[in-house]
Amino acid sequence: MTLLLTNIKELLQVRDQDVLKVSGSGMKILPTIKNAWLLIENDTIADFGSMDNLPELHPDKTIDAAGKIVLPTWCDSHTHLVYAGNREQEFADRINGLSYEEIARRGGGILNSAKTLQNTSENDLYTQSAQRLEEIMKMGTGAVEIKSGYGLTEDAELKMLRVIKKLKQNYDLPIKSTFLGAHAIPQEFKAEPKLYLDLVIEEILPEVARQNLAEYIDIFCEEGYFTVQDTNRLLKAAAKFGLKPKIHVNQFNAIGGIKAGVENNALSVDHLEVLTEEDIKVLQGSETMPVALPSCSLFLSIPYTPARDLLDAGLPLALATDYNPGSTPSGNMNLVVSLACIKMKMLPEEAINAATINAAYAMELSKTHGSITRGKKANFMVTKPIPSYTYLPYSFGSNNIEQVYINGKSII
Repeated sequence: MTLLLTNIKELLQVRDQDVLKVSGSGMKILPTIKNAWLLIENDTIADFGSMDNLPELHPDKTIDAAGKIVLPTWCDSHTHLVYAGNREQEFADRINGLSYEEIARRGGGILNSAKTLQNTSENDLYTQSAQRLEEIMKMGTGAVEIKSGYGLTEDAELKMLRVIKKLKQNYDLPIKSTFLGAHAIPQEFKAEPKLYLDLVIEEILPEVARQNLAEYIDIFCEEGYFTVQDTNRLLKAAAKFGLKPKIHVNQFNAIGGIKAGVENNALSVDHLEVLTEEDIKVLQGSETMPVALPSCSLFLSIPYTPARDLLDAGLPLALATDYNPGSTPSGNMNLVVSLACIKMKMLPEEAINAATINAAYAMELSKTHGSITRGKKANFMVTKPIPSYTYLPYSFGSNNIEQVYINGKSII
């Protein structure tokens, strides 16, 4: 099956195969072709160019994309979309003045979601999660990472990871799985939190590896959750099973988690709402991708990741949703890109790079996804007729995505 799109107003994120991420001032550059064509063969990007140089082609189907912009689908490298129920009561509690940390200390937060998930059947959990996955795909997400972490018992954590595995089997987009057993300390371990980490490392982690249920390991390195020492211990244990780190750090406090991540060769360090000069120095020269989650900052009314500090230091940055029931009940990457521009002072070019090629890097997918590149997978989206790509983050409350293609097939 060959598909040809013609008269594309602007084809975005056109890259050579060897570009796997962009950093610093390079993030201001978004390579495009105006008045373009794009050829898809089966599930692969075969060719593209200017309409002035369109060769004679005989595709199975031709689409006139006049007035429309084509760009790679968003890559969402940090989600928790496998969860049960919701936490709308805590939303009201925060409006009434309670902080996220106060709610957590009262048994809410992650522990609340864990209790609900433990009492939800695997089939029901799958159904809820599949609906969320389909929703974000229709909004333009073409690759996604999903974490466990709302189980906090061996049975419940494995249940979550099995659901992620089933989603991988039933949907065509790339799905990466992360074991986040160290997401919070269950109530019964509050007096001796070390015993819970012992359980995660000595019992759950080996079983996750035995059943091949995850590619990555994660931990919430934060005051009141897990220490830097806990983080080092878990990441070293997970490395023996081939699980790479993608870790939560610096959401509320800077306690050394970024250094621990870099020293353990973390693929990404995520959140970063609080950053020190030392944190930035540690990231410089590393291969670790910083990941910002601006819709979490919006929902919790906490600071936004200081994107300009990272970019001015020559570092890369990726964007993701943090889709979860407590702090970010949204998987809308379009909103994330808008917030990056509005609240983090990122240029539209920087935000689009952060949500495509760099976000693909944060899932080890940038050789196959995240740009319009010959030989990469045909995961792309077509906008409605819009004036320019800047209009995407500018019109933050509108849905400007008309069609989404996954592996060359339209899903809307």
